[in-house]
Amino acid sequence: MNVSNRTLFIADNLPILRGIDSECIDLIYLDPPFNTNRNYKAPIGSPAEGAEFKDIWRDADIEHQWHGEIAETHEDLYQVIQASEIIYDKSMKIYLMAMAVRLFEMHRILKPTGSIYLHCDPTASHYLKFVMDALFGKNNFRNEVVWCYTRMSAKGQRKLSQAHDLIFWYSKTSKWTFNVDPIRLPYAEGSKKREGHTLNRLGSGYSKEGKTVLNPLGKFPEDWITHIPYLRGKERTGYPTQKPLKLLERIISASSNKGDVVLDPFCGCATACVAAEKLQRQWIGIDISPSAEDITKLRLEEASQQGDLLSSIQMSDVTVSNAPPSELLILKLLSKGDYRVPISTSTNSTAYKRDIATDVVSIFALGI
Repeated sequence: MNVSNRTLFIADNLPILRGIDSECIDLIYLDPPFNTNRNYKAPIGSPAEGAEFKDIWRDADIEHQWHGEIAETHEDLYQVIQASEIIYDKSMKIYLMAMAVRLFEMHRILKPTGSIYLHCDPTASHYLKFVMDALFGKNNFRNEVVWCYTRMSAKGQRKLSQAHDLIFWYSKTSKWTFNVDPIRLPYAEGSKKREGHTLNRLGSGYSKEGKTVLNPLGKFPEDWITHIPYLRGKERTGYPTQKPLKLLERIISASSNKGDVVLDPFCGCATACVAAEKLQRQWIGIDISPSAEDITKLRLEEASQQGDLLSSIQMSDVTVSNAPPSELLILKLLSKGDYRVPISTSTNSTAYKRDIATDVVSIFALGI
C-alpha cells in the first residue's frame, strides 16, 4: 500500500483517490455534500472556526472528460445521471457526475472483502442509490441504515420534521467483514421476560432444551439507529455537518477489524479518523479545507487526553500532505536526499522493462 497509516490529505479527493493503490482499503465511510444548495461555515468562536464548504453545484465543478469516462464504462448510469436534470434540475446532474467519478475510484481501491458506507439525506439519496447500484452492483447492497434523531421544529413549520439520515452500506463482493457482537443492543423488557419460557420465534435468542435463551451480549441489531442522539455537549466542534463519534464507532466496529485500513474521503472534522484511532484501526483522511488539519489535531489531542486512545498521539505522528500518494513518495525520497534514477543495462526490451520496474520499486521502498 502506497499510503501510510495516519495520513491526512488536504486537497480535492479525486486526484488523491486516483493515486491510491488498488484493493488496499478495508472500509470507506463518506459523508459528502448532499446537494442542499447551501454554503456551510463553522460559527466564529467555535473550535472549528474557519471551516467552510459549499454545497452548490455548477458547470465549473465538473470536467468535460468525466462525461466520456462515465458513458464509456457505465452507459446506463450515464443515462440516469442525464435524466436527473429533467427530473430534478441541472445541479443534481452535476452533483451526481462529480460523485460518480469519485465512487469509481473508491470501488477500485476497496479490498474484495471491504465495505463502503455512504451517508446522505433524502435530498439526493434516491439518486445516489442508482449510482451505487450501478458501480457496486445491486446484489452487493447490504442495508439502508436509518439514523433517527430528534431536532427542534421551526416556527410556522408546515411539514413533518426531517429527523433522520440515510447510510447506504454496500460490500464490494459477496464476501465481506461483519462483526455483530460489538454492535448488539439491549433486549426490550418484553424479550427479557420471555427468557426461560417455551421456545418461540425470538430471532436473536436461541434454544436450550426447548427454552428461550437470550444472547448475553444483546439482541441482533436492526437497520435503524435510535439510541445515538444528534450532536450535543462538549463533542460539538461547530463543524457544520459533524456526526457523532458513537455513530462512526458503530460502523467501524461492525465492518472492520483491528489493524484494518479505514478511509474517509470527506473527513471534515475527522470523526471517522478519531473513531478509527480509538478502535485500533489504521486511517486515511482527505478533505479540501485547510482547516481540517487544525480540527484533526484538536480532536486527536482531546481523545488522547481523555484516555480514549490506546496510546497517546500527537499531530507530529500524522502525515499531512496536499500531494497525491505517488508524488508524496517522491517527496519523501527527495527529503532523504535520494536522487537515484531507475536504470537497466539490458538490451532486451522485456528484460529492460523488468529491470526498470524492479529498480523503481526498490527506490520507492526507501521512502515508505
